[in-house]
Amino acid sequence: MRVPARIVVPVALAAFLAGLLVAFLWWQISQSTAVLSDPLSFLKPNLRSNIANTIPDAPIDPRDKALVHLRQGDLLALRGEWKEAQDEYKAAVKANGGLPALRKLAKAQLQRRDISGVRSTIGKMRSAGARPEDLLLLESVVSLRAGELLEAQNVLDAAADSPQKHYGLALLAIIQGNHEIAQEELAQVINGWEPVLRSYARTLQAAYDEFMLFPEGSNLHLITLLARALAQSQECELALPLLVQVTTSNDDYRDAWIVQGYCELITERSQDALASLEQAYNLDPQKPEIQYFLARAYADMAQHENAITFFEYSLANGFEPESEIRRLIAKSALENGNAAIALSQYEALTQMEDAPFEMFDGYITASLALGNHEEAFIKATEATTRWPQNARAWELLGWACMETDLTDEAREAFGKALEINPNLKSVQEKLLELN
Repeated sequence: MRVPARIVVPVALAAFLAGLLVAFLWWQISQSTAVLSDPLSFLKPNLRSNIANTIPDAPIDPRDKALVHLRQGDLLALRGEWKEAQDEYKAAVKANGGLPALRKLAKAQLQRRDISGVRSTIGKMRSAGARPEDLLLLESVVSLRAGELLEAQNVLDAAADSPQKHYGLALLAIIQGNHEIAQEELAQVINGWEPVLRSYARTLQAAYDEFMLFPEGSNLHLITLLARALAQSQECELALPLLVQVTTSNDDYRDAWIVQGYCELITERSQDALASLEQAYNLDPQKPEIQYFLARAYADMAQHENAITFFEYSLANGFEPESEIRRLIAKSALENGNAAIALSQYEALTQMEDAPFEMFDGYITASLALGNHEEAFIKATEATTRWPQNARAWELLGWACMETDLTDEAREAFGKALEINPNLKSVQEKLLELN
């Protein structure tokens, strides 16, 4: 007997919707499981994928100084080296980088708690024609970070509807502990048109969703989850007061100490970061994330021997990416005057698959400093083969040729460097030395 369509269609539709619901629930469970298995995975500096997604591989004209500085600033920002990133963004602004450079400069200034600098940059952005909603978000975040909550509320309430407005209100609600309002505002952002804020809003909402998996969870647990999400969303300055609430009430909450130490490190509170991460280390001395960021804190405090030790611990315990840890070991070794350790790290780095030019630069420079001129020449020759349009590679080859008394070859290499980038003053100076 043939079943009527009026029965078949609703049943089929119900089955389809049930399948979608099961798939969604399965995805939610898998996502939650991933977070629970490694709740601090966001701390790992996954530079390989981040750089690939953020900084295009296409070569650029080295005479486009603004773009060169922006790219270098992006790389430094991904590594959490905000002071150096800010310097690059300032240089990009000076080189007529326009609104993109000003936006990135404001972001770096926020990370570094340079409130007066951010306010100055906001004024320049307004003069350059920035969107009102972008200025609104920056101004409201500045007010939130300065503790001017009433002013932020008034400015946001009076603003026209936009994802930036709702995101600012969500941050304000989280700070005030109004979690129902926060989630309502986050929903508006998630359904809005601004892609970066959508991503941040999903991260913050995920903290609430994760908390719902623990019916007996305490308020301290929720605060820690939200602080972690704020850190992921580059709002460490707002996360820190929340984390202090947790660590003051419960001094053996390992994850809270780790995120607190991370945020203190990112916001250049090196001494505080060292204390927080040492507390985390006392609670769990085997966790590689703690070892890595403890090493970063020691490096910031110019305690380079301790930094190298803890970087090596994190490397031995499987913290990734290996290339970033080896780079930082080399950097600390050079700061400590130990070029031999730096050279060994750069040697390992240049042997890695898809090793970036920066690692060759480090190896060649360290080799020349140690007087290993032949090794520097060989590696510089390889670098010019792999990156024939990189002016710095030809400069390094010329330098290595100078040190090995290959004067004609040095002139030729320096000449090629200047063909690619005529503005390299360091090459021009080395050519004068040869004459």
